[in-house]
Amino acid sequence: MSEFIKELYYIVAIENIPSVLRHGILSYDMAMRLRHVSVANREVQGRRANKKVPNGLSLHSYVNLYLNARNPMLYTLMCNGSDDICILKLENRLIEFPGVVITDGNAASDWVSFYSLSEAMDKLDLDMIYARYWTHEDPHEQRRHKSIMCAEVLVPNIVAAVHINGAYVSCSTSKKCLSEVGFDREIIIDGDMFFNRQVRGRS
Repeated sequence: MSEFIKELYYIVAIENIPSVLRHGILSYDMAMRLRHVSVANREVQGRRANKKVPNGLSLHSYVNLYLNARNPMLYTLMCNGSDDICILKLENRLIEFPGVVITDGNAASDWVSFYSLSEAMDKLDLDMIYARYWTHEDPHEQRRHKSIMCAEVLVPNIVAAVHINGAYVSCSTSKKCLSEVGFDREIIIDGDMFFNRQVRGRS
């Protein structure tokens, strides 16, 4: 599957980057022990809090990485004017780590399925996951596609910072902010990934 999945993604507030570089990317439960800025939707997190991965941990005990970062969650963040966010790009070999679970949609969804790597190879709809748009005339199909585009790779507890290869930002202002907080890896400006909506930036 690694030949189709070139990298994995984590959406994060730039303010959290010093902590990420020091402690790694933490699961929701572990991150709650540290001061941090959350970009998560509270309603969605409420659903995730009560969900357990079959034969695995509670959903909040995993780091949730995306297969496609240009997804409905990011679009909502950008439409709401979220400031100072970036997308960390991570090694695709994380999908092979022990205990990793792959979903075929948003893990909080009622109709999502959870797979091991070997199971996921024949189950993921990569064309829909990596589609450019999720809009449909049929509202049900649109909801389904939005969920599929948020397919996740769930890593137990923590992803060490060594697995972070770089980051994407929407504009030069965000690139400057990311550099100023000590991010020492490749920073790529990609407005299209952020739906060509620039973040507000720091005041």
